[in-house]
Order: sequence, then C-alpha cells, then structure tokens
Amino acid sequence: MKLKRVEHVAIAVNDMAASMKMLEDTLGIEMEYEEQIGSTRLAMYPVGETYLELLSSDAGSKDSRVTEWIENNGQSLFHLCFEVDDIDGALDELKDKGVKLLDEEPRTGHGGSRIAFINPESTGNILIELAEIATGH
Repeated sequence: MKLKRVEHVAIAVNDMAASMKMLEDTLGIEMEYEEQIGSTRLAMYPVGETYLELLSSDAGSKDSRVTEWIENNGQSLFHLCFEVDDIDGALDELKDKGVKLLDEEPRTGHGGSRIAFINPESTGNILIELAEIATGH
C-alpha cells in the first residue's frame, strides 16, 4: 500500500460556525466545500495539498462517532486521513497483516470518495482513515 499524501486532518468541533469563522477570519483560509453525510456536517478547507476538515454532528445526534468523540475528548483533533490509489487493495493488505479495521469494506465519504477507518487498537490509539479520492476532487 502506498500512501500518496495526508489528504486531510479532521477536527471535531462543538460550534461549526465559530470554527469556520476562525479559519476564515483569523487564518484567511477559504472553504472549498461543505456537505452533510448522515448526521455529520463537514467543511473542507484546503491548505496546500492537504485539507483541514471540520466535523460536527447534528444537535441531539447520539449515534455519531463525532458526538461520542466530543463528549469524551472535547473539541480536538479527531483523525488523520491518508489518500491511497486503491482502497480495496489497501484493505486487503491490512487484513493480511492482521490489522484490525473499523470498516471491512469501503463506504462513501467526503466528496464521493471511498473511505475506510483502521481500528485505533492497531495504530497506537490514533484514528486513521484511508480514502480513495473520487475523480474530479
């Protein structure tokens, strides 16, 4: 498996509007796009070849990893995402190595990408996402 780049650094936030304002007004970063996936709202901010991804959950959503993370850790770094060319091959390689996965099969993620998460038990308690980026993103 070849990691192409750090695709994004995800930050779980309590207040999406305040966090967006900070990135835009304080750091001068322009948002590229926003989207809603299930109960999770995300905003992507390009910084060079990488993105900062802000994540928040809908009010009252208790079935979200983001909600659980914020309840346990507060607003903070949530996960690292690495871009790969072939997510199916990457998952097969990790399975062959005995790495525990949260996603045995890819699912749809940001911008139509195909994503999967590695179980933090296999990565020193760091949540790592792998993403095969959709053409055009």
